Amino acid sequence: MKRLLLPISFLYSIVLFLRHKLYDWKILKSKSYDIPNICVGNLNLGGTGKTPHIEYLTNLLSENYKTAILSRGYGRDTKGFILADESHTHHDIGDEPLQYFKKFKDIKVAVDENRCEGMERLLQEENPPQVVLLDDAYQHRKIKPGLSILLTDYYDLYSKNHLVPAGNLRDIKKAAQRADIIVATKSPNVITPYYRRDVENSLKPLPHQKIFYSYIEYLDFKPFSKISYETDIKETKTALILCGIANTYSLEDYLKKKYNTISKIKFNDHHSFTEKDIDMIIERYDSMIGKSKVIITTEKDAMRLINSSYVSRFDDIPVFVLPIRIKFHKEEGNSFNDEILNYVKNNLQ
Repeated sequence: MKRLLLPISFLYSIVLFLRHKLYDWKILKSKSYDIPNICVGNLNLGGTGKTPHIEYLTNLLSENYKTAILSRGYGRDTKGFILADESHTHHDIGDEPLQYFKKFKDIKVAVDENRCEGMERLLQEENPPQVVLLDDAYQHRKIKPGLSILLTDYYDLYSKNHLVPAGNLRDIKKAAQRADIIVATKSPNVITPYYRRDVENSLKPLPHQKIFYSYIEYLDFKPFSKISYETDIKETKTALILCGIANTYSLEDYLKKKYNTISKIKFNDHHSFTEKDIDMIIERYDSMIGKSKVIITTEKDAMRLINSSYVSRFDDIPVFVLPIRIKFHKEEGNSFNDEILNYVKNNLQ
């Protein structure tokens, strides 16, 4: 089937190639900004770990610099510029920006489908940021980032993939040449030199590009529903995974090591939960054998669940959120941090 779709992907690649050339030839304009701004994105349709990498950069920068995150706010019901505050839900700003806002209280989180307008509005704030993180902005060439970080799944490198509809790339592979840093995400905790060479031979980085390897660290479960505060999750043997994220393989692999029985309900990325969805989830949970069982969801899914009109239906069901964070391999972490901090320091007005 993929082979049959390759001609369509080829035609799409021509359109994207011409679009990039119009920017390269400056027929279409890209706007630069004087303050440090870092783009984090990918060539895939999703699932490379943009959200936890944005959080990693926020933790790295926000202690010493006034930091802002600018996102499109995918999946929201609004348009235009919105600066997040306590009144907003995922319907207003999207699930990922809401997660940033709830997790980091000392930064600005804004959404705007027009990144240039969003940047300018942030800079007009009474207390403007010193550095801006551009979430999922790699394809948005109207804004020219000061530093570009391209993410690619270690087990699904963009170099071994195809453009949609034959594959799951949303941009041509040649677009990777604009990246300053490439991060192979969701890598094993230990990578041998052989596998590093395999990745680098596949990606073929340009002389100015540096490759780093990050992996997911799973943190302690957090209670979500009322009864979960009284539940000892370490005693449970059965788990129902509830998720609406692009790639779930790493989450499933982690939970399979902890539970005897695993079941999964997967929704589309950014899915808004309806009453029918909640009924189906509860029915699936009730049908699972055994009394010692829980529902486990992700932080991003929790942002959409918590604002659901039907979230109280979970009061008597133990629901837990599994947070994650990004780590880099040993000395690579310091080297990656230095790249980011030196860029910001050298470009701060």
